[in-house]
Amino acid sequence: MSHHVLVLFVAICLAGCSGAPPEDATGQQIYSQLCVSCHSRDLGGGVGPALGSGSAAVDLSDEVIARTIRQGRGSGMPAFDHTLSDAQISRLVEFIRERQAG
Repeated sequence: MSHHVLVLFVAICLAGCSGAPPEDATGQQIYSQLCVSCHSRDLGGGVGPALGSGSAAVDLSDEVIARTIRQGRGSGMPAFDHTLSDAQISRLVEFIRERQAG
């Protein structure tokens, strides 16, 4: 197994094992629990793409980001439609946008 595949596998397992955040969790709390292992604490990317300012994610609509969180993407980004409520996804998108704005 290549190093990159192993890192991706571990990151997906960690995301899946962490369980659902509390319903009232903030966007930052949700990001820290479910996203940081792939997208890094500063949204700079790693296993997953960068999400912060200057990244391609800045040009994506909120709807596209929410859909990606909900449905996943390819074999690398897990779907969180059974883990996060619509309200939690909205708070997560808001957190990402706030961080992009600096």
